[in-house]
Amino acid sequence: MKVCAAAAAEFAREFGGVPEGVWCAPGRVNLIGEHVDYAGGLCLPLALPQVTAAAVRRRDDGAVRLVSEGFAGASFGLLQPPKGRTGGWAAYVAGVIHTLDPPGFAGVDVAIASDVPVGAGLSSSAALEAAVALALAELYGLPVDDAGRAALAAACTRAENDCVGAPTGGMDQQVALRGLAGRALLLDCATGAVEHIPIDLESHGLALLVVDTDAPHRLVDGPYGQRRRDVEEAARRLGVTSLREVDTVAALDALTDPVLRRRAGHVVTEIARVRAAVAALRDDAPDRLGPLLDAAHRSLRDDFEVSSVELDSAVDAARAAGALGARMVGGGFGGSAIALCRATDVAAVAEAVTAAARERDLPRPKFLRAVAAAGARRCS
Repeated sequence: MKVCAAAAAEFAREFGGVPEGVWCAPGRVNLIGEHVDYAGGLCLPLALPQVTAAAVRRRDDGAVRLVSEGFAGASFGLLQPPKGRTGGWAAYVAGVIHTLDPPGFAGVDVAIASDVPVGAGLSSSAALEAAVALALAELYGLPVDDAGRAALAAACTRAENDCVGAPTGGMDQQVALRGLAGRALLLDCATGAVEHIPIDLESHGLALLVVDTDAPHRLVDGPYGQRRRDVEEAARRLGVTSLREVDTVAALDALTDPVLRRRAGHVVTEIARVRAAVAALRDDAPDRLGPLLDAAHRSLRDDFEVSSVELDSAVDAARAAGALGARMVGGGFGGSAIALCRATDVAAVAEAVTAAARERDLPRPKFLRAVAAAGARRCS
């Protein structure tokens, strides 16, 4: 609620008066299922309590004005639609407006506030997109039931792909709009189907610690896009529409390119790890998640090659300090890691991760506990 109030206050300072409403959407952390969304795979993210809020008021003069705490504002007119890559945080908002193209849209004022860490791999971009998308949907009469939210998520993904230039696969936007408190979101990226899986770590004396390494990642950079192209090329050479259709690692022997085989190997084994994680949660045995997280990190580090010295340092230190399992999360090349810990070990794990970063002269990490929260909603 503090973030929503901050957005409303920013709106009043910059635009005068009050917004028609304030909407918020969460960041996310992906428990498991990394770099498989664009391969038609399965992933298991959960929405975080940290949110981005958008205070919004319609206009009738064709102007679009955007402002955000801590960032330079932006404005444009409807006669100069924000097609293409406009750059900066405003590109995400402009892309959502352009992609949704709400009926009767004639301009808008938007003020943004957020406590989702930026550049930490916790999907601050999808939180921004989802908050604005839900606001526009409610103000302009678009459906906001679950099917409507699925459509909004798809529009947000297109906005990020086409207007921002980040080749993301859509997982972040889906959980930002469709997440439920106390549930991880099992997302089938091939069909768009979702299932809400209860996740109860607290009753087992466990906690999921997020480590923000303070090493920013940028998904518009070349390496992320290259990984996606590698996955798509591997599928093409195997004669399948997506790697989701490949059931066994042995089937990858047909790939003669060792790089493509490693990339495809990560995708196939990661989808299997998601299935195993879901089974563990359904059995109310979250301690079984630890080895899966460890295996996922090794695969991301060695086969997909998207880790970094900061992420490896955090994961190794967490494991050495007693974490049941740990891995990098998000697109990689920086950002955050997660560690599944006994609740009584959280402080010791955080201290060990901080000490390891200090010894290696790396940025000082930041920490938060991941708790499954609700998806996008109106907060005032």
